[in-house]
Amino acid sequence: MSDPRTGADGGGGRPAPPDVAALTDGEWHRLHPATPLLKGGIALAAVLVILFNNAREYVVELFVPGGRRGDEGDPFGYVVDQGWLGLLLLAVVVVIALFVGGFWLSWRMHTFRVGDDVVEVRSGIVFRTNRRARLDRIQGINIQRPLLARVFGAAKLEVNQAGQDANVNLAYLRSASADDLRREILRRAGGAQQPHAPAPSAAGAPVDAPVDAPVDATAGGTDGATHAAAVAGTAGPGHPDVHAPHRQGFGGLVEQRANEFLAPELDPDEAPPQSVVALSPGRLIGSTVLSGYTLFLLAAVVAIVISVVTTGEWFLLFVLLPAVLGSGGFYVNRITKSLRYTIAGTRDGVRIGYGLFSTSNETLPPGRIHSVKVSQPLLWRPFGWWDVKINRASRSSTKGAAGQENTTILPVGDEDDVRRVLELVLPELVGVAAVGVATEEARAGSTASADVPEAVASATGPATDASSTGDAAPPALGGEALGDATFATGEAAPPAVRDAVEATTEHTLSLVEGGLRSSGTDGGFTVSPRRAAVLRWFSWRRNGFRTAPGALLLRKGAIWRQLVIVPLPRVQSVGLVQGPLRRRLRLATVHLHTVQGPIVAEIGALDQDDALGFFTTAGREAVAAAHADRTHRWSEETP
Repeated sequence: MSDPRTGADGGGGRPAPPDVAALTDGEWHRLHPATPLLKGGIALAAVLVILFNNAREYVVELFVPGGRRGDEGDPFGYVVDQGWLGLLLLAVVVVIALFVGGFWLSWRMHTFRVGDDVVEVRSGIVFRTNRRARLDRIQGINIQRPLLARVFGAAKLEVNQAGQDANVNLAYLRSASADDLRREILRRAGGAQQPHAPAPSAAGAPVDAPVDAPVDATAGGTDGATHAAAVAGTAGPGHPDVHAPHRQGFGGLVEQRANEFLAPELDPDEAPPQSVVALSPGRLIGSTVLSGYTLFLLAAVVAIVISVVTTGEWFLLFVLLPAVLGSGGFYVNRITKSLRYTIAGTRDGVRIGYGLFSTSNETLPPGRIHSVKVSQPLLWRPFGWWDVKINRASRSSTKGAAGQENTTILPVGDEDDVRRVLELVLPELVGVAAVGVATEEARAGSTASADVPEAVASATGPATDASSTGDAAPPALGGEALGDATFATGEAAPPAVRDAVEATTEHTLSLVEGGLRSSGTDGGFTVSPRRAAVLRWFSWRRNGFRTAPGALLLRKGAIWRQLVIVPLPRVQSVGLVQGPLRRRLRLATVHLHTVQGPIVAEIGALDQDDALGFFTTAGREAVAAAHADRTHRWSEETP
């Protein structure tokens, strides 16, 4: 059955290509041969340029006699005058040889392997380092292609893990294999059972040989014919057909690099050809100019101008020069970072790509998003623009779209764009969680929540009857079946469960849309009482909460609007806080604890009775949703 979000077959996907199958055989492999140049060669080249710049007058004099020599006190001139030029050249050659040898040895000692349950990297010459990433703890996989690395056909693959400095980097791999390698890692992390593609025969030996193999080209390279013949296309962002033959030699290499530069950022074999959001340059430029940074810059300009007028000290205008220069770089970087922005659904989660010259794209597996915030700055309100941020348990080393933190998955968009992004992000969390809560309540013999749509009640109805008779719930309503409803082929889950998941997701999305602009009790929100205006001068009528199928919604802000969505399975704990002032006002604050990030899921200035009820309901439903959650093994088949 086809996956409606990806347009692809809902199974495990195509088998891994032979070169990727060789990389994931559990043996140790080396990185791209150009890795030493990309990691340290640039710094060495910069040092050589500095040395040449100091000696340029003497180099010119070799060809133009009588040319201008170095100034008095020039260190290079002093070396020449003392007759030490030969020793200096010898020292430069020795230093370069040591650097090159160190880079080569570091590359030889830097190996990785991909097993059935772990990605492991060993590195270091004197001090050895071993880093491991468990596949079932992966929070996302990011592929970065800096401009220079793209010239060499290389890419950096970063396996994001929960925790500080816990990521595992494979820098650099052959760009043609990076996306297929990511797909294979995510397939294993999701629990899908799929045989590898058959290993290549002797006539077509794998390009990525193990460390102990006589042919040392572990991650591909730029060495021409073998590389081009063995791996014809790419499976990364924008690939020509994997099985399409390339011309051998230098011409074929140039053609392949050109195809990689012009290819779309999303893999058309994994994601739909078109991004669900089209980010126009005009909207991107407008949102950047109308950002909070612009307000800060304007305030600084006004303050300096007033100071100049009142004091007559014109030198203060020079303070503006660094700010103007820095602002230009900020705006250009932020705009170019979001060009070619794409977001689409794949079998293994949400794929986000961005970048014009240096590109990056990341896959967020199901269940790795802990909270979502839809916000609208004041200057964006006339245009109806919003942005979407998420909390996640890992930190990527690269910036996200628009040069912001990688927690921003939609830098700017209208309400339709927000809905399309949430349709990708929430179904695996909200739909399955809501059905899971209803099932747990049905097993306990209670009635389903009034917020749960009719489809959920019909799907969980047999469980209620079973629990009342003391029998176990039917297998179709177990947690494994709920996971299959959205993450496996779709055929294993009963139609009633699939319909329930779709209905609950649609219902939650409608509640989110209603909560973006509403105020007061519109949309079923419980808001702060009038006495809370002491603490929430302008926003007390928008300051509220409500439960939704599979999620908790927190609506805040009258000037800077925001709506926080916390999926029930991701709630780690619930807190109720009431300080001396709030106790006197009979108010309280409820905290929904998730992983640390830009989103703080709390709602304050609530009536203490409403806060206590919300605290109790959120805790009970979060436990039931966590019990039914199967997103950590999203592709695992039901035995």
